[in-house]
Amino acid sequence: MSNERKQPNILFLMSDEHRADVTGYEGNSVIRTPVLDELARTGVVFRNAYTPSPICVPGRQAIMSGQFPRHCGCERFGEDLTPGYMTYSRRLAEFGYETAVSGKLHHTGTDQMQGWTTRISGDMQIAPRYLGEGAGASRRSLAEVKWNDAKEITRAGVGRGPCVAHDEYAVEGALNFIENYFSSPYYDREQTHPLLLKVSLLQPHYPYLTSEEKFTYYLNRVEPFMGQEASEHPFLGQRQIRPDVDVTERELRRATAVYYGMIETIDEQYGRVIHALEHAGQNLDDWIIIYTTDHGEMLGEHGIWEKQKFYEGSVRVPLIIRYPKGFAGGRIVQENVNLCDLFATLCDLTGIETPRGLDSRSLVPLIKSDAESGWDNETVSQFGGTNLMIKKDHLKYQYYGERMPEVLFDLERDPEERHNMIDDPKYTGDLVYFQRRRVDLGFGGAGWN
Repeated sequence: MSNERKQPNILFLMSDEHRADVTGYEGNSVIRTPVLDELARTGVVFRNAYTPSPICVPGRQAIMSGQFPRHCGCERFGEDLTPGYMTYSRRLAEFGYETAVSGKLHHTGTDQMQGWTTRISGDMQIAPRYLGEGAGASRRSLAEVKWNDAKEITRAGVGRGPCVAHDEYAVEGALNFIENYFSSPYYDREQTHPLLLKVSLLQPHYPYLTSEEKFTYYLNRVEPFMGQEASEHPFLGQRQIRPDVDVTERELRRATAVYYGMIETIDEQYGRVIHALEHAGQNLDDWIIIYTTDHGEMLGEHGIWEKQKFYEGSVRVPLIIRYPKGFAGGRIVQENVNLCDLFATLCDLTGIETPRGLDSRSLVPLIKSDAESGWDNETVSQFGGTNLMIKKDHLKYQYYGERMPEVLFDLERDPEERHNMIDDPKYTGDLVYFQRRRVDLGFGGAGWN
């Protein structure tokens, strides 16, 4: 048997817009997520994991490349990695891995594979901007076809929306791949190379639609965010949805119930994938299993829905890594980490050298030890060319260009992020540090006046 076979198989499970605290393992007593809860019980949970960007496209491309959005050239919706870019799937493929993905990747350029050796299903669409001048002249922009948040909330309810259909298709494709790869009854194939299999779902991304059973189960159990004071900050207060003005309390409850139902649905779908692997004779204690999402969902907190904000509901994400053969589970890591760190972590766990020039840090030292020494307890998120978040320990700094005030939250004193400490003299030294670090990252010069 070749040495290649000794490298662990990897199952990478990913969702879209999953708020970290809507999971059973984080203490939410309403949501039903038995599959994710079991992964968390037997794996390592990262309580302070953050997306590199709270927007789908830059967040996903930063994860793929192990670089912050500015460094990989994807700071805005619609921008993609250049063809042939170094991604974690390409790196593993270079070292013998079969790299297969079913579901959403959100590439918009001409390289729709970006290192994956097999692409089973998903959003394979090239944006007109990559097809030459004039290609998009007759096409509508996303802003012209997307409904506003209030309409998304008012139409939430029972139904089988496009995200549900996408996910069912992606999972069926993954199940077919698993059977053919491990135990095809027609060709009696045997696995000869290690496998990275990613199953990337769209839910719980809006439109908010779920089954009747889930809708009726959650409707009178969820508690929508009500009475939330909106921020006076010119960016954090944008796109507010006002209860009893833009939508009713009942409509907020319905949308929240549907969101919970969509999360339960992805949990069930991941269970199908895991069952298929076990049916094919795989011992999943020998596999690396990762679960995460691209960003969170405000879900009405601070009067905001969707993402784009550096509030915890939008920028903090669930992250579980399970590998019983490699390390003990049942642990919670409290240090600040970033989804960019997954690139170096996968390389470390598989014995592959991490490429140079990444922002990625291996999480293995945190996984295998409770020691905090040596870890740079910082994480970064950014988008749009001007918007930046730096979290260091329990302090979260935000910058929105020279025309908007900076923001500083102390999550230890103010976990609900209601009080901007930027002018508090107690934090003067911290502010100097963050402003210097911001400049190091290529954002602005002096602070806002």
